[in-house]
Amino acid sequence: MLQSAITYEKVFESLEESDSSYKSDLSYVVPNFLDWESVKSLVEILKCFYDMTIRISGSLYVTSNTFFSEISDLYCLLNGMVEARGSVKLMGENMKAKFEKYCGDIDKMNLMIFFANILDPRDKLEYMAAQMNHMYGEVKGKPCYEKVIAALKELFNDYAASTSASTPASSTTGSVSTPTDFSQSTVGRPQHLLKSQIKKQRMESGGMKKTELEIYLAEAIVEEETSFDILRWWKLNAERFPILSKIARDVLAIPISTVASESAFSTSRRVLDPFRSLLTPKIVEALVCTQDWLRLPNTPLSIEENLEELERFEQEIGTDGGSGTGRSGGSTLATIPLAWKMKNNRNSRKTRK
Repeated sequence: MLQSAITYEKVFESLEESDSSYKSDLSYVVPNFLDWESVKSLVEILKCFYDMTIRISGSLYVTSNTFFSEISDLYCLLNGMVEARGSVKLMGENMKAKFEKYCGDIDKMNLMIFFANILDPRDKLEYMAAQMNHMYGEVKGKPCYEKVIAALKELFNDYAASTSASTPASSTTGSVSTPTDFSQSTVGRPQHLLKSQIKKQRMESGGMKKTELEIYLAEAIVEEETSFDILRWWKLNAERFPILSKIARDVLAIPISTVASESAFSTSRRVLDPFRSLLTPKIVEALVCTQDWLRLPNTPLSIEENLEELERFEQEIGTDGGSGTGRSGGSTLATIPLAWKMKNNRNSRKTRK
């Protein structure tokens, strides 16, 4: 809305000169040059939040792998607003309080947020430790980082156990151990018998063999590309990481937001639904604006209890003005404030009808 208003800045200035009722319609509070500059600076700030909202509300691509990075970026944006001056500082402080409520305690955050970020080959563990230390401090960030790593290893072990349980064991029936034939040993090359025994023991105990998770985390991160498809990457590397690919398939399928951004921020959607689809746009607009003006800060939006009155107002407005009912427009308008304030006035309405 602000971006659209900036586009028509010159139009508003000419309207002030050509339309005499322009100032009176705005209660003689006409935006000046400083107001337009404030709006422009505010649009630059809000655009970051708008783009972030669009990114995490997507439904045609994976969103869980970037959510922790979005939280980190949001923290940086709010810190910049808090360090600013004027109304931006106050706005930033209020938003920072909301951020602390939902993301301030890392112990209460879902670990899947961190797992999805690690399963992104462009990030892995490259930035997570620094991000946690920046947002929560080193005293709290380092233990949480170690907690995430331990939980991810535990999740990997669970998937590995379920995978090995579902895979049939290779049959060893009928296999006979062949004794060592010393006569056919390679001449001139040491046998390293002790070394072979130590190597065998380490392999059996898992001391030398790395897991898929360790190999994945040890590899270099993938370069950032706009055309990068994380699901395609895991599909192509499923043969190298069969267990991790199953974890990625389950974790990356989790959407960050279950509703679109328009539905999350739309007030009219709560008023006009399939059960109230007969309300005209003017009535919906009047309903939303009037409730916003009249309600107290801590009073919830209560529309349902006044639905009957609103439907009656719509009928009266539609039949008013030359309908031949003998009812004047003044009498209709006079009953509107009473209907908003009095809920149990059905008897009086029947008398008027």
